[in-house]
Amino acid sequence: MLDETQIRIVIVDDHAMVREGLITFLKVFRDLQFIGEAANGAEAILLCQRVQPDVILMDMMMPEMDGPTAINHIHKAYPNIQIIALTSFGQEDLIKAALQAGATSYLLKNIGASDLASAIRSAHAGRATFATEVTQILYHASVQLPHIGHDLTARERQVLGLIVKGYSNGLIAEHLIISKTTVKGHLNNLFSKLNVSNRTEAATLALQEHIVLIPE
Repeated sequence: MLDETQIRIVIVDDHAMVREGLITFLKVFRDLQFIGEAANGAEAILLCQRVQPDVILMDMMMPEMDGPTAINHIHKAYPNIQIIALTSFGQEDLIKAALQAGATSYLLKNIGASDLASAIRSAHAGRATFATEVTQILYHASVQLPHIGHDLTARERQVLGLIVKGYSNGLIAEHLIISKTTVKGHLNNLFSKLNVSNRTEAATLALQEHIVLIPE
């Protein structure tokens, strides 16, 4: 008779030795039960249809179907299954892809056995766990300053491009078919957003930061 306190786990990894190592590790913990394995995301989806585990340990880089794609499919079909991304790769884009697809946690394969067991228990309870390196990457991504000029409107970028070309206010007004008063309004907004005080500084900054494509 199945012990209802056991957490039923599926392992998905394209390397057989990794799967074997994880299976051996699971046997050490009485509350963790290995119930199936798959070599890629497509196999994982079919396996979930048959056994519907509590937690999946999912590699990210696999042939035929990668981790994020499989996570997305499984999460939509079986939202109660918790998925832990367990991989050697900690790139920001891969981390975000896994989490956006529905992964509960993101861990690296250098994790210790007891820490992985704790992460599995936490995932089963709906709590996220992240490798220290992953937390640092996500934090760095969240605090990156926006690119200078990111908040300029399309019209302000046009005006800035014409400033770079040396157009006067009158020529800008004529080129864009707007009034000189409107041009002055755009200039004021530009100077404020770029934190500059005159046309020369605005033009210099635009060239240094590649804010605009120079109009023909």
